[in-house]
Amino acid sequence: MDASQYLEIFVEESKEHLQLLNESLLELEKDPIANKEKINEVFRVAHTLKGMAGTMGYSNMNKLAHIMEDALSAIRDGKVKVDSDLVDTLFSCLDALERYIEVIAESGAEGEQNNEKLISDLRSIVAAADQAETAEEGEAPEEPEVSVVGVSEKIARLDLLTPLSDIERHAIKYAGQEGMAIYGITVYLSTSCLLKSARSFIIFRELEKMGQVLKTIPSTQDIEDEKFEYDFSIMLVSAEPAETIAGKIEAVAEVEKAAIDVVSDLEESAAEAAVEETAAEEARAAATEESKDPAASEILEEAQKHKNKPIANRTVRVDIERLDVLMNLVSELIIIKNGLEIVQSTKQSFEEQIEYLERITTNLHDAVMKVRMVPIDRVFNRFPRLIRDLSRQLEKEIELNMEGEETELDRTVIDEIGDPLVHLIRNSADHGLETPDQRLAAGKDRTGNINLKAYQDGNNVVIEVADDGRGINMGRAVEKAVKNGLISKAEVGDLSEGDIIELLFQPSFSTAESVSDLSGRGVGLDVVKTKIEALGGNVEVKTESGKGSTFVIRLPLTLAIIQALMVLVGNEKFAVPLSSIQTIEEILVADIKYVQNQEVINLRGKVIPIVQLGKRLKVEEVKDNREVITVVIVTKGEKVSGFVVDGLIGQQEIVIKTLGKHLSSIKLIAGATILGNGEVALILDVNKLV
Repeated sequence: MDASQYLEIFVEESKEHLQLLNESLLELEKDPIANKEKINEVFRVAHTLKGMAGTMGYSNMNKLAHIMEDALSAIRDGKVKVDSDLVDTLFSCLDALERYIEVIAESGAEGEQNNEKLISDLRSIVAAADQAETAEEGEAPEEPEVSVVGVSEKIARLDLLTPLSDIERHAIKYAGQEGMAIYGITVYLSTSCLLKSARSFIIFRELEKMGQVLKTIPSTQDIEDEKFEYDFSIMLVSAEPAETIAGKIEAVAEVEKAAIDVVSDLEESAAEAAVEETAAEEARAAATEESKDPAASEILEEAQKHKNKPIANRTVRVDIERLDVLMNLVSELIIIKNGLEIVQSTKQSFEEQIEYLERITTNLHDAVMKVRMVPIDRVFNRFPRLIRDLSRQLEKEIELNMEGEETELDRTVIDEIGDPLVHLIRNSADHGLETPDQRLAAGKDRTGNINLKAYQDGNNVVIEVADDGRGINMGRAVEKAVKNGLISKAEVGDLSEGDIIELLFQPSFSTAESVSDLSGRGVGLDVVKTKIEALGGNVEVKTESGKGSTFVIRLPLTLAIIQALMVLVGNEKFAVPLSSIQTIEEILVADIKYVQNQEVINLRGKVIPIVQLGKRLKVEEVKDNREVITVVIVTKGEKVSGFVVDGLIGQQEIVIKTLGKHLSSIKLIAGATILGNGEVALILDVNKLV
């Protein structure tokens, strides 16, 4: 039984169970008395996680989950009172389980960490609860029943395993020569066991670590299909003592007893069978003896060998309806392919087939992108626990408000956005929010608020992290920048508010007075900016003294294919994402005015700055005496700008190609695309140009 094929599923489902435990424990801490159903839910999830770990053969993880389940059982039975200290211990267990999952995902093994301190703490909680219950009942605790290793009356069923095959007879013979024993084992499961096949799977995993299973009664297929009562028998080749083998089996949950004994009569029958072989067979056997029978040797090697498990890959769970849509679209592609093959022999026009193909490929792209999309609540759900820990660590009262968790993002973005958001939330909690006393003195509520919001804006997803704290101290930021040598004192007077905010994103910049576990090391906002820009997004900051700050992250909805407007700047072709375009206007050159040295136009009563793309991109301009220019009006959040272009080519669906690490420093270009004629066109980064 090879569990490696289930590794990816195990990692994904374990993460989901751990996240559910995090959320449930937070709710349980708030209302431990009235929330009986939540207690039951936490217990059920812990029980499932324990069983999954055991089934996969991760004994350390299984052990920790098992004792955690005991503690939750004591809570469920009313023996233990839920308080912050107990929840802290349970959260520490969840953190340890998460570390196991991370190691398993990377290497396939759970590592050597056994978390004995946590297990000891949980055992103390359970033991104290048991002692308190015993004291109330006035009875001495019963001694646990110890199963005795011995010969089972059902071992005789192993006679049914004969006649043995040649390979098995050789394996038995060589086992004796190598000092290994042939054991007959009958395992008795508890009659209350609901998942007999899962328990038997765990047992087989333990046995395969100690030796090689030759045969079973019933067959392994019947055991997997649960076609047995509550016991089954095994023939095992192993060098381990019988007591060790029985102990490992009986350590598995819901196993009542493991009866084990050496099966000597099978060795004798194997020897008798060897004597009855013909002379030719004896000669062949003698030759095999010298070189070792490959099949028998393989069995014995398997008894000692530990196979490496594959590394788990990232996966996406897909709704079956989305797969149906994909299947239908692929069917349509096959139809159009067949149609194109016979188009020359029919009266049907080639243009009709191309239009049909274009429609199908567009729908196929949309369907594939939907398959890749994942709700952002997979990231957001980890933050209530983070806020709880920050609140206790900083001794502040903090409330997290989340909105738009159903907003979907590409899976590749989901995997990367978590760490930047953690930095921003920690920044808001540490630097932004005041202590309860400071908030009361400022006329605010004791409890500070951090608002996490996600929503779709055109072809972008916007994530906002806002707090109602003190806001950014501009004077403090400038003072720190001068002290760190980022700017000189002479430059201070020329800094705008935007320039000061940009200083916050400089490497090694921090306004913290002292180094702590949360801040002061100069690692934070620069990491956020670098990560977001690597994803093709950008970060904006809005702040008001005494009222709080808002960090706005704007990310592309997809990273593969977009609709774009192809434009000419000079003699070069560029692509402008269609989602950023508001309108296209024809403007008189005479209508261009200047405001603070910035070219602007008055468009229907609104002043809009314009960007001469030829100058910004350093493209050789087309010299003419135009009186009317074409301006593409684009938006980025609340900002609006006009891009002056030399011509319009048309709308196209383009595939985004990255520029590569050597050109990553070019900030005005978001990527490139290959046109139908083989030419390369650059994609403008509207976020940087506006």
